[in-house]
Amino acid sequence: MIKNAVDLLASSIGRDSTFSLTVKTQPKASEPTMQTIDVLGRRAEVLLVEDEYGDVLLMREALRRAKMHTNLTVARDGEEALRALRREGAHAKTPRPDLILLDLNLPRLDGRGVLAAIKADPELQPIPVVVMSSSKAEVDVLKSYQLNANGYIVKPVEFERLEEIVASLESFWFTAVSLAPSPAFGDANVA
Repeated sequence: MIKNAVDLLASSIGRDSTFSLTVKTQPKASEPTMQTIDVLGRRAEVLLVEDEYGDVLLMREALRRAKMHTNLTVARDGEEALRALRREGAHAKTPRPDLILLDLNLPRLDGRGVLAAIKADPELQPIPVVVMSSSKAEVDVLKSYQLNANGYIVKPVEFERLEEIVASLESFWFTAVSLAPSPAFGDANVA
């Protein structure tokens, strides 16, 4: 996912090779933003449903660099995501997410199945779901919106672009949009 980052320094047949990895970082001079906390009165809860370990690490780093004030919960497959959302078993104390970032290609239950289950459950339905997939296929985008996804983002190859997207997620979902109130799970009486 890092563009133009590896330079071959030395290599010859029968001998060791030496590689150099250069990652461009641009520290941000701005102070940490408090907009998430100001809007919600607390850190935002984000559920990342992603089975690729590298993508989880990249998302954590993008959230950190964007200075997004979130608590990130990770589910590695579709079934685990639904258990976390329904607070079942080991997930009994998992907080209700304010935003779900959902990959489509997941083991055990794919993202489409997870999205359909979320949008069919009156308790989970108000939680915004943004599909983050490497697929640009029109059929995947259309199917996601037919299942009532709130957004579809094609995962970028460049880390800098991922960082920009994460910052825009905070700006849009936690500042520009009024999210549904966060009733306690099991609290069906919302007036």
